[in-house]
Amino acid sequence: MSSQLTQLPQMFENYKETVRKSLRDPNKPWTKVFDILEERTSVDRVKLFSGAVALCAVYLIFGCWAQLVCNIIGVLYPAYVSIHAIESSTKQDDTKWLIYWVTFGIFTVIEFFSHIVTNIIPLYWLLKCGFLIWCMLPVENNGSVIIYNKLVRPYFLKHHASVDKIIDDGIRKAGNVLKKE
Repeated sequence: MSSQLTQLPQMFENYKETVRKSLRDPNKPWTKVFDILEERTSVDRVKLFSGAVALCAVYLIFGCWAQLVCNIIGVLYPAYVSIHAIESSTKQDDTKWLIYWVTFGIFTVIEFFSHIVTNIIPLYWLLKCGFLIWCMLPVENNGSVIIYNKLVRPYFLKHHASVDKIIDDGIRKAGNVLKKE
C-alpha cells in the first residue's frame, strides 16, 4: 500500500502530461475548440480545461440535471471514439472500448437497483463522473481495464459455460413454443 502511495505523484504527473498532449492532438475533436479559446482569451488551454472541469464538478454537485450531465460525459466521448475504433483497421482499440462498454453497462445495471444510494450520497454524480472518466482515460490500464481484468473476466471465465447452457435451453424452449403456435 505504501509503495502505491509513493507512486501517486508520478501517476498524477503522467495523467497531467497525457491531458496536455491530448489538448494539442490534431486528431482530437476538441483541439480546434481549444485553439480558438486560447487565441481569443490568451489563457493556456490547460487552464481553460481545468476551469471547465471545475465548473462541471460544481454543477455535478449542485446542478438540477447532474444525472443527465454525468451520463452525457460517460456516453458522448466513448461513443465517438468507439465509432472511430469500429472504422479503424486495428482490433486493439475495438477491445479497449468494448471493455469500457461492458464496465459501463454493468455499473448502470447495478446503479439502477441501488437508486436509494444515488439519493443518499451527496456527491454521487460527481463521484460517478470521476469513476467513468477513470474508466475511459486514454492510458493502458485505465479503470475499465482494471475492473474487467480483476472482476469481470475471472467471473465470466468461471461461469460462462453454465450461463451459455441456460441461454441455449431458453432459446430452444422459446423455439418450441413458437413452433406450437
